[in-house]
Amino acid sequence: MSLRLSTVILPVDRWHEGGRAKWQLAEELGFHAAYTYDHLSWRTFRDGPWFGALPTLTAAATATDRLRLGTLVTSPNFRHPVTLAKELISLDDISGGRITLGIGAGGNGFDATALGQEPWTPKERADRFAEFVPLLDQLLSDGAVSHRGTYYSADEARNIPGCVQRPRLPFAVAATGPRGLKLAARYGQAWVTTGDPKLYESGTPAQSLEALRGQIGKLGNACAELGRDVAELDKILLTGFTPERNAILGSLDAFVDFAGRHRELGFTEIVVHWPIPDSDFAADQAVFEKIATEAVAQLG
Repeated sequence: MSLRLSTVILPVDRWHEGGRAKWQLAEELGFHAAYTYDHLSWRTFRDGPWFGALPTLTAAATATDRLRLGTLVTSPNFRHPVTLAKELISLDDISGGRITLGIGAGGNGFDATALGQEPWTPKERADRFAEFVPLLDQLLSDGAVSHRGTYYSADEARNIPGCVQRPRLPFAVAATGPRGLKLAARYGQAWVTTGDPKLYESGTPAQSLEALRGQIGKLGNACAELGRDVAELDKILLTGFTPERNAILGSLDAFVDFAGRHRELGFTEIVVHWPIPDSDFAADQAVFEKIATEAVAQLG
């Protein structure tokens, strides 16, 4: 099974002071895709520079030619399907059809309360996500949409001419729970996971592999219930949140070993964070670039 290698470029640099150069270098290094987080702020970066995801991706689309681009991930925390659909159709047009929407239910903290709302319970996040994804699918696929939902509505929302990619741009649905996996099975062209968060601090690589194997199995069950072949979905692992997170960018051999073990589980794309000094994503830039240019060839 072939494996694609992609990167996440966090929106922490001014565009003309290193931001543009990173996206262009990602293309030169041969990454399949470059994604960015769609947050208003994030964890340890909260009190530092942080730019908007969709404007950043729009700029990246004009600065590159071949690189796929996307969010990893967008959530309902501060988005509405009607306005998001319009922005995505515009971005897909500007990029020439190179956009993937990574989308998930979101979480607590950071941007979850930035609009002044009370934090949503896990059930409410799941309920909103279950309504958000189908409506967004319809908005990106149809010229005019009206909908009355519990959380989201649309009144003759026009999205002409639609996406460059047909019938719409692809969804990469982040999910591990049963309701999210059903959404991935029904609406996703890809599925995204970061692993099992319970293993982040004290788990072992072997435990992480077994947890991921279980997640892929549950995705397969969700697809089977809908009569869909799970092989139709790309399976994306966003690294940086598994027990071996600090080691995999330490050397080319370490990464190839990690990637090979996860390819055997069925993953088709592995995403690594672009190095950011003095952060959770610190790594040697030269090693990172060596991995980008040589790892896939070594995996065969």
